[in-house]
Amino acid sequence: MESISSLLGNLSKDWHSRPWWMSLIFYFCLYMTFIYLPFDLFLKPVEGDEEIWFGFTLTGWWAKATEPLHWLIYGLGAYGFWRMKTWMWPWASVYAAQVVIAMFIWNILNDMGSLVFAFISAFIFSLPMIALWRSREDFIN
Repeated sequence: MESISSLLGNLSKDWHSRPWWMSLIFYFCLYMTFIYLPFDLFLKPVEGDEEIWFGFTLTGWWAKATEPLHWLIYGLGAYGFWRMKTWMWPWASVYAAQVVIAMFIWNILNDMGSLVFAFISAFIFSLPMIALWRSREDFIN
């Protein structure tokens, strides 16, 4: 029981070591690095594989071939947020800008996509992009 409370204490301490929204991004990067992307790369069949880059969907072997790059990006993001590395600014916001563009384009190209959904999703994803851009002081050690 003591180990569980110690773990929860450490998680709470880590959560409060950066702004709450940045901790959400950090834990998302951890999830992508250690759970989702290993599953995606090693267990998901090639036929069902999809990767989105700048709003364009890659499938099959093209998706498999680009997964290591996504893995590297999320791994660097996890490490950078964990240690609050100075190089994270502006690169985290630059990557977030790519996500904004990707969400806009993907919603237009998607079979059921529309301009309204494209603007809504781009707006939603621009919030962390702007927050990351404005967080330069958080990354200065």
